[in-house]
Amino acid sequence: MLASTSISLVISTYNWPEALELVLKSILKLKVSPNEIIIADDGSDERTKLIIQSFKLKTPIPVIHFWQEDIGFRKTIVMNRAISAASGDYIVQIDGDIILHSNFIADHIQEAKMGYYIKGSRSMLSEKLTSKIVKTKNINISPMSSGVGSKINASYLPIFSGFFKGDQLRSNNLRGCNFSFWKADFLAVNGYNNDLEGWGHEDIELAARLTNIGIKQRQLKLKAVCFHLYHKINSRHNEDINYKKYLRTVERHTKRCKNGVIKEL
Repeated sequence: MLASTSISLVISTYNWPEALELVLKSILKLKVSPNEIIIADDGSDERTKLIIQSFKLKTPIPVIHFWQEDIGFRKTIVMNRAISAASGDYIVQIDGDIILHSNFIADHIQEAKMGYYIKGSRSMLSEKLTSKIVKTKNINISPMSSGVGSKINASYLPIFSGFFKGDQLRSNNLRGCNFSFWKADFLAVNGYNNDLEGWGHEDIELAARLTNIGIKQRQLKLKAVCFHLYHKINSRHNEDINYKKYLRTVERHTKRCKNGVIKEL
């Protein structure tokens, strides 16, 4: 990555201020910070706004809060707003329930490469451990602790990271909770597809269009470590419909969605 490249960290969130507070706490511990933090908020109530206001007093990093009315799951819309407004050349995207390792941003910067997006990994935390972390606000998590899932994903061993290659043309394994890309590539495919309504598969559909314009995937393990707080599964009533739209994007080799950052005729 060029030394002059600026980084925007984009965090999606919805009505879990206790989790967002922990995410923001982990950002304060980063060894390398992003140039700006953008919170893409799909209609959270006043509690989230207060958490963000408190965080702004603790960091010199510019913090921007994009909020939209809560009229159902509309993550793609607020993400498109947030990312298109980002000042950074490079976007690192996480969810509002992801606790970051102190080298998280540094690792994404080190691994960023033109012509690629990065698919990171996550370690899932158990319900019991999540409850304890939320109560104590202690975010020092050992990969060997009880309740820490996927010890490989939880381990920071950068010297061995290069052994994990992955399929550079695969798109159906992406998770938006640990994902980075060049803003120019995101805009080239017109961002997230707003026709994917409700929960599910907006990330892999975006990845498919990135693949279709020649942007390849870089898999990242044992670096850019993060921990996913446990929560109950959200309603997934539109999942099958959204997955069929993803398959159509793959089959038709679609490069741009018509209803994304820009609504095209």
